[in-house]
Amino acid sequence: MSELLLEIFSEEIPARMQKQAAADLGRLVGEGLKAGGLAARSLATLVGPRRLVLVADGLPKSQPDTLEERKGPQVGAPELAIQGFLKAAGLASLDQAERRELPKGTFYFAVSKKPGRATAAVVKDIVEAALGQFPWPKSMRWAHNPARWVRPLHGIVCILEGEVVPVTFAGITAGAITRGHRFLAPGAITVKNFADYQAKLRAAFVLIDPAERAQLISSTLAKLAVAEGLRVKDDAGLLAEVTGLVEWPVPLLGTIDAAFMDVPAEVLTSAMRKHQKYFALTDGDGKLANRFGVVANMATSDRGKAIIAGNERVLRSRLSDAKFFWVQDKKRTLESRLPKLEERVFQAKLGTMRDKADRIARLAAYLAAYVPGSNAEEAHRAGLLCKADLSSDMVGEFPDLQGIMGRYYALHDYEPTMVANAIADHYAPLGPNESCPKAPVSIAVACADKIDSLVGFFAIDEKPTGSKDPYALRRAALGLIRIVLENKLRLALLPAFGFALGGYGELVRDSAREQVERELLEFFADRLKAHLRDKGVRHDLVAAVFARGDEDDLVRFMARVDALAAFVKSDDGANLLVAYRRAANIVRIEEKKDGAVYAGEIAEADLGAPEASALLAAIAAIETTVDAALHREGFAAAMAALADLRQPVDRFFDKVKVNADEPAPRAARLRLLSRIQAAMDRVADFSKIEG
Repeated sequence: MSELLLEIFSEEIPARMQKQAAADLGRLVGEGLKAGGLAARSLATLVGPRRLVLVADGLPKSQPDTLEERKGPQVGAPELAIQGFLKAAGLASLDQAERRELPKGTFYFAVSKKPGRATAAVVKDIVEAALGQFPWPKSMRWAHNPARWVRPLHGIVCILEGEVVPVTFAGITAGAITRGHRFLAPGAITVKNFADYQAKLRAAFVLIDPAERAQLISSTLAKLAVAEGLRVKDDAGLLAEVTGLVEWPVPLLGTIDAAFMDVPAEVLTSAMRKHQKYFALTDGDGKLANRFGVVANMATSDRGKAIIAGNERVLRSRLSDAKFFWVQDKKRTLESRLPKLEERVFQAKLGTMRDKADRIARLAAYLAAYVPGSNAEEAHRAGLLCKADLSSDMVGEFPDLQGIMGRYYALHDYEPTMVANAIADHYAPLGPNESCPKAPVSIAVACADKIDSLVGFFAIDEKPTGSKDPYALRRAALGLIRIVLENKLRLALLPAFGFALGGYGELVRDSAREQVERELLEFFADRLKAHLRDKGVRHDLVAAVFARGDEDDLVRFMARVDALAAFVKSDDGANLLVAYRRAANIVRIEEKKDGAVYAGEIAEADLGAPEASALLAAIAAIETTVDAALHREGFAAAMAALADLRQPVDRFFDKVKVNADEPAPRAARLRLLSRIQAAMDRVADFSKIEG
């Protein structure tokens, strides 16, 4: 068995592309090997700033031999046909051909054994094909070569069991020579196999395993921080990015000038992260410390003193700009920035950001009535100001601070704390791992912002299609669902949609509002299914409750789903579900056959069987109980009442012939089966439940 080592050595690969590039290289080469009959026992990929690496172990020496068959003419065919077959098959005589009995007679077959190609020859084709079709998000050409790669290539290593495979791509032929660290060990390095390659690169100040580099960065920074009574602020995204920037990570700690420590911590953190890729440190109370972590890409004789000094000098320049913005922005109130929002377009058909702020304010005041502890006046004020910081210099430089800076500026303007916090919280949650707003005013404004966007874009028919969602409406819907459920808001969505649509005036005619509301509710149903599926809730139960078309209160909806889930898990529920399907199937078949609809009042005298009369009485009693339970939102009680149908339904199917010979009993009994369906469908559409 053989080992394949492949390295593609280039100028710096953007950190954001490295992980996917490694996966793509493994996929393309792995699929090629498998298709060529050379599936590897193990295959791994590694990636760094300047190299993509693949190692595949357990490759066979060659492809397996194959048999090729060629069907010839029938025995007894004309001589001319026979000779043509022998010539085409490369046979000297018919003695070398096989005779096979087929349904249409006996035919000649030429069978030849084709030896498998040597693995090296196949690998060359596979690797060249993989490099030629590599799916970089962005690529470039250089010199006069038509081949494309993410950055100019400098070399290729391709070694199979110690021998070079002469892969050629972009004018470069593979060899056994790589290079170490750009500054610390730039000389040529000849390698024989993966173990030799890994060891020699480590000696040349290159760690090829990104997991090892990340662990080294994380653990060393943590030790440096602990030594000063601090801790490194968790930032998985930054760690991944820095890991992709360095081959020989050397973590160091620098100091932030005290003059900048009165600037908001979020500003300092964003400036360090965005511009310099520095790690923020916090003290024992979780407050930002005046220290930062930087990861150098080389070791120095002075233990990094010059590197630290240089980075501190650069950081001072960056933070000087941030402090200037902070001082200048505070000279104006948030409210005074509202007119500038008229110059910022939200969406061409939906108006300016000022228009949106006005709509959010109006809607937030309306929603405050549904949020316990919320104040409509404060909600209106927060909604009006929530986008004002978009006109500030700080947010212009650091867009990720929108909302956060609004809070600071609102507090500086002596706005109520609840208003200021709502400005900061109204974008949340931005993702599945971000927490939802909990403060009452924050909840109202966050919901208003999301509902306004959803109804607006649905009104102009800019709904998500397929995988495309340019306005992040799926995220907005999921965020709204989470806010409502996690805070147990008794918010009726349809009236909220209608109120929000009213904020768009003539853009949405009254005749179109009902359609927009219906489409939005269906959209929410799909988003809720996805959200609950991740939590292990069956999608068919969600569909069964939504199918009733009268449920737009998500908290009440979840109570229905939970009660339905418990019901179908019980023996009574499972058996009753079988009976429901049986009844539905019988009615459907008979209605189609008769061209009639079996519904409406049932004359007990026509049922003609005591078990049928008992079932009718049981259904009538249960309908009353279920309606009363649903009215008080006692969904578990409603399900329990339905369970009481099991015995009378079982006795009915055991003792009564539905398709009676006489027309009157038959029609009455079919209507009784429809009545079973209707009684159960009061709670949910049981036809949607699977299993």
